[in-house]
Amino acid sequence: MSLQAEFEQVAADVKKVKTRPSDKELLDLYGLYKQAIVGDINIDKPGLLDMKAKAKWDAWESRKGMSKNEATTAYITLAKEIINKYKM
Repeated sequence: MSLQAEFEQVAADVKKVKTRPSDKELLDLYGLYKQAIVGDINIDKPGLLDMKAKAKWDAWESRKGMSKNEATTAYITLAKEIINKYKM
């Protein structure tokens, strides 16, 4: 299975876990996913009042400089851990 195919498969599977992962786990997944798909962050930082958008922006921005391949591999690893932890 290619890296991209495995990425797409675990991205679909992680959405099917029985229990909602922690906010930190979700933000880590989000940041890695965006870095793997888009690359370095390319949007303006949201306002302070939009806490959810700011947390997501921070999670993605923290991955700045990571290659798409590194982010893809890290996402797959984290998603598999979450799937094993929370079961599908």
